[in-house]
Amino acid sequence: MSKEAAGIGLEHVRFSYPDMTMDFDVEVPSGSITALMGPSGSGKSTILDLIAGFREPDSGRILIGNDDVTGLPPDRRPVSMIFQENNLFGHIDVAKNVGLGRSPSLRLTETDHADVADALARTGLAGMERRLPRELSGGERQRVALARALVRDRPVLLMDEPFASLGPALRNEMLDLVLELQAERALTVLFVTHHPDDARRVASRIIFIEAGRIAAAGPVSDFFGEDGPAAFQHYIGNEGRFARKAT
Repeated sequence: MSKEAAGIGLEHVRFSYPDMTMDFDVEVPSGSITALMGPSGSGKSTILDLIAGFREPDSGRILIGNDDVTGLPPDRRPVSMIFQENNLFGHIDVAKNVGLGRSPSLRLTETDHADVADALARTGLAGMERRLPRELSGGERQRVALARALVRDRPVLLMDEPFASLGPALRNEMLDLVLELQAERALTVLFVTHHPDDARRVASRIIFIEAGRIAAAGPVSDFFGEDGPAAFQHYIGNEGRFARKAT
């Protein structure tokens, strides 16, 4: 499958939990950074899992670029995913954790090793190759997860609140790094966040989910204007209104 920039399309994708049926119909433009927002339990992580292949829809199609990936297993989709808990292996060092993104067996070629070193340098981890995850700060562990995504060299990057546990300054630093890497590699980035300022900082678009449906989707400016979607305005409340007035 092509590694070139690829948009994402969910065409009437339905997924059912025992207590809720979700139905998603939305597009994520190629080469964009899109924030996925909405109340807890509304379906944000479910959308990422469907795109990545961790969940199988009841019906509908999932497109990445021009390819229908609905029936493909996760390892055959042109997608990398970063989770909130970073999913690092505590018994192996930073370089090996990153190398897993290239080869699950860690049978790496010279080119692979060079790409791992480049990804570590690009994410500010040069010199930390032999450290174990427990020897890193929270921000450094998330940099390792980001470096691992980079060596996978996939055109779509999904992020499920990976910086939620970080303080505001460090979270902004990580968001700025994602913005730089996205521009360098023309990645299509879809990230879940509960922070309106995260969307304002790096995203060009917002998808707002409510009760398992796409309640609104469009440019960031449409959401934070005075005529923004009512459901979104209610969701961001005073925090969002204050941020709007502060700009």
